[in-house]
Amino acid sequence: MPKNNLITLQCFEKEIGRIGFDENRNASFFQYNADFIKDENYLHLFPLIFKKTAQTQVFDKYNNDTFRGLPPMIADSLPDTFGNTIFKAWLENSSKEFKQITALEQLAYVGKRGMGALEYLPAKDIKGQHTIDINEITEIVTQVLNNKYNTEANSLNHTSLLNIFKIGTSAGGARPKILISEHQLSGTIIPGDLVYSADYNHYLVKLGIEEGQSYRPELIEYTYYQTALFAGINMMHSKLIDNRHFATRRYDRKNGRKSHVLTATGLTGWDFTDPKMSSYEHLFELAVYLKVPHKDIEQLYKRMIFNLVFANYDDHLKNHSFIYDETLNVWNLAPAYDLTYSLNPLLTYTRTSRALSINNKRTEITLKDVIKVADKFTVKNPNGIIEQVQEATKQWIAYTQELPIPAYIIDNIRKSLVTIK
Repeated sequence: MPKNNLITLQCFEKEIGRIGFDENRNASFFQYNADFIKDENYLHLFPLIFKKTAQTQVFDKYNNDTFRGLPPMIADSLPDTFGNTIFKAWLENSSKEFKQITALEQLAYVGKRGMGALEYLPAKDIKGQHTIDINEITEIVTQVLNNKYNTEANSLNHTSLLNIFKIGTSAGGARPKILISEHQLSGTIIPGDLVYSADYNHYLVKLGIEEGQSYRPELIEYTYYQTALFAGINMMHSKLIDNRHFATRRYDRKNGRKSHVLTATGLTGWDFTDPKMSSYEHLFELAVYLKVPHKDIEQLYKRMIFNLVFANYDDHLKNHSFIYDETLNVWNLAPAYDLTYSLNPLLTYTRTSRALSINNKRTEITLKDVIKVADKFTVKNPNGIIEQVQEATKQWIAYTQELPIPAYIIDNIRKSLVTIK
């Protein structure tokens, strides 16, 4: 590919601007579309990092594995490589290694099929820049999409999910997962990155495909989902498929429209792998900056307590998102996701450290620590929230009894649960 390339950024069927990457300077750049700057709609689409100016903005400080040199809001769209047969086919076809693939080539792959509402299109030539040549990737994408359009199943079951999984996915994450769409009337399922019609229910499915293991993490996550609802945490409707796959409704697809969603990392540029930036206080400060309703602040506090009590140590900045209401031009806390037991219940841990600190602590967090956070962000009745979540541990035990989860797995997790005192 040429050294300098351009991709068009689109959202809600409007051209927002152009993204480029100069490999010689090892820097990305962004320029707003002039018409979008004049538009009175979507004023807070990117509340941080991007300046509302006609000038080209250069970004040269995001050169790591998290952002791959791109502005954080754009890097949020990059897919994970796991289970992605498009990338696999592309790599095999072009004899490339993953590190040789540019971030813009990845965005070209995402196209209109990514999570959230941001879309990426091949850009026309702009004075002083080269036209992006995506013929190579377009051919591969076309081949795979043709396979997808011919793939459907009559019902939602293990075999159908595996067939779609073989074609690939746009979802990120370390565990095998796919996007599916289930027709509300016929029950037919198709790959979920093709449509966002209101005729379908759109799911992200975490696949329980490993055989011979002593327990299924997807069942544990389902019991955590049930318990979180019991504790008053806002989550999308979820279900188990064949008692092995965990399916959750997508909050970035609603009434036949795409919703603009960004993680805390994408909004701010706080690298989720950086301990210095990884704290619940930063999350609360972001929520306040975005002017979310106070009920969202209290909801975030409840999630913090839940993750603490239920030993979810993997509650990093990319596991917390905010969702944009384009009609009201406001941001809200997105529904919770990835609430589960984050450790291996087959192992014994002598010391564990949280992804997000609480009162500058990642271990041995006390009642005093969480109350201090509540006081700082004016959370009402924090003791009541703590009591409600800790009472939910009893309900979690009841939920585990309804599923084929080995007793010793339940017991090992129960021993890891935290009593805040």
